[in-house]
Amino acid sequence: MTPFSIAGVQMTVPAMVDNVPAMLHRLDILMARFPWVQMVLFSELAACGPVPQHPVNLPGPEEHMLQSAAHKHGIWLITGSIFEKGADGHLYNTASVINPAGEVIRRYRKMFPFRPYEHDVSAGTEFCVFDVPHVGRFGLSICYDIWFPETTRTLVSMGAEVLLHPVLTGTVDRDVELAIARATAAQFQCYVFDINGLAAGGIGRSAVFDPAGTCLYEAKGMNETIPLEIDLNLVRRQRERGLHNLGQPLKSFRDRSVEFTVYDRHSGVDSYLHHLGPLTMPRREPN
Repeated sequence: MTPFSIAGVQMTVPAMVDNVPAMLHRLDILMARFPWVQMVLFSELAACGPVPQHPVNLPGPEEHMLQSAAHKHGIWLITGSIFEKGADGHLYNTASVINPAGEVIRRYRKMFPFRPYEHDVSAGTEFCVFDVPHVGRFGLSICYDIWFPETTRTLVSMGAEVLLHPVLTGTVDRDVELAIARATAAQFQCYVFDINGLAAGGIGRSAVFDPAGTCLYEAKGMNETIPLEIDLNLVRRQRERGLHNLGQPLKSFRDRSVEFTVYDRHSGVDSYLHHLGPLTMPRREPN
C-alpha cells in the first residue's frame, strides 16, 4: 500500500476581491482538524474569482503568502489558480504547485480557456506533472481541459497516477462535467480530484473518483473540506491487471494498430470541423 492524504477545499469565492486571506484561514482550520493531510487543493481562481480585472505577476505577493502557508504546515499546496499577467503581456489562468518547503516547483497555465466566454485568456502549451518522493506522480489540469481527453492522456502517458483538477463551474453543465470526470478516472485508471468553488467561484458539488470510476465523495453546495486518503498501489494494480481484472485501456492504447490522422492538421480528415463556423459567443435568435 502507498497511502497519501489529499484534501480538496470547496469554499466561497467572491468576485474582484483578494481571497487569499480567506484561503489561508481555511487552510489553518483544515490542518488543525486534519493534521495528517499531506496535500491541499483549492478550486480554480480561488484567489481572485472569475473576473480578470486585476491580474497578478508570478512570482508575486499572493503566491508568496501561499508559499509561506505550505511551509508552515509542511504540505504540498496546489493553489487552484489565479489570473496571471505574463511577461509577454498576455493573460493566463495559472496554477502553482508548492512543495512542503514552500518552494514553487511548477506553474501550469490552462490549455483550454472556456472559449468563447474566456476570450481574453491565452492558452498555455506546457503539461504539468510532478513527483511526490516515495509516493508517486501527479498531473495537473484546469477545468475545461478535462473535456479534451488528449490532455489527460498526455499526463497519464507521462506517468501521472492522480489528476488534480481545480474547476470553476457555476453553470448548468455541472452534471456533464462530473460525468466526464468519472469517465476520465476509469478511462485512464487514475484518481481524479475535481474541486469546485462556491458563489462567484461555482456551485460546489466537488467530487473525488478512484481509478475504477467509483465516486468516493461528492460534496453539496456549501463550504466543505474533503480530506481523503488514497492508495497509489491501487492505480498501479489496476493498470497492470485491468479495471476489476477486466479492460486494460492504457496498454491497449499503447499496443494500438492505428495512428490517428485527425491529429495531423494537414491530413484533411478533419474537414467537417472547418464547416462549423467561428468560435464566437452565441447571439440572441431573432423572433
